[in-house]
Amino acid sequence: MITELEPVQVAAAPKKDVASERLQTDSRIFAYTRWDVIPVGAALLHCAYFFGMFYLFPRLPLWAMLILGFIYSVSISWNINGISHNFIHNPYFRSPLLNRLFSILESITVGFSQVFYECIHMQHHKGNSDRPDDTGETTDWISIYKHGHDGEAESALTYTFLSFFREDPKTVYRELKRKDPREAFWGIAELTVFVSNFVILGILNWHYICFLLAFWYFGHCLSYLNGYYRHYGGNPDEPMAWGVSSYERLYNWIWFFNGYHAEHHFRPKVHWTRMEAFREQILEQQRIAGVRVIKPPHALGFLDRDFAGAKNEKSSHPGDRLRVRLNR
Repeated sequence: MITELEPVQVAAAPKKDVASERLQTDSRIFAYTRWDVIPVGAALLHCAYFFGMFYLFPRLPLWAMLILGFIYSVSISWNINGISHNFIHNPYFRSPLLNRLFSILESITVGFSQVFYECIHMQHHKGNSDRPDDTGETTDWISIYKHGHDGEAESALTYTFLSFFREDPKTVYRELKRKDPREAFWGIAELTVFVSNFVILGILNWHYICFLLAFWYFGHCLSYLNGYYRHYGGNPDEPMAWGVSSYERLYNWIWFFNGYHAEHHFRPKVHWTRMEAFREQILEQQRIAGVRVIKPPHALGFLDRDFAGAKNEKSSHPGDRLRVRLNR
């Protein structure tokens, strides 16, 4: 007798947890993925651009050099928040030597020690732009609330243009030395290399170094501006909403998915090539937590449609009043 067989239910394979995965590659050069050739190549081009400006300075009219200088300023923020930042969390190379050489290259190009930057940035992840405690101190050395009042973030203007002068290399060095004296040595070595490079350029052409210093400073200010709006309106008390995200597509392609900042703070080790997939996995959790999303790139966060109406509202929890739906 022939009997009808019931259809077999095949369970769908569970989705891989992006937060816990560690990318692997058979490349002998790159540690995680061959896609890291893109930020590495961009860093090499950025360094060439830096020295190219010196070559072009006596050969181009001032108006052209002003344009190149402004581009260099923007590119400092682009490098720090994209290339250098991703390198901190997922070093690009298998070889410790190549990682060290890349760190020195970055220090020369942006004019600051990559090792010192890593120390400051990891402290940032410890505090996640926290509010001051009862003693007025923050765990995060660069918290937007550190110099604010009544639990509010300080103004974008003062944070952008004064944070550069608030940096404390002695504190960074002491923290590095406490953790790893060898890294403290390399931090000082990188500072020495970049300062020596500036001195040599100044000796060769003092007019140029005066020109460069203004755009170098402005570039680091733009980096702080970018950082400000990556946390303004976030919720320091909710891990899922520590950061503020921007999903503007071109911005993320060019800045190596720096826009996915809420996602990054929630799981800092997720590789830049996996940020979109990670967001898809935690989207519902983000909705519940009230993650803030802005439309423009972070450096243009003041243009967001919610900013004008929210900046005058009085609340010790700006993250509670600056929520927008998590739409792409």
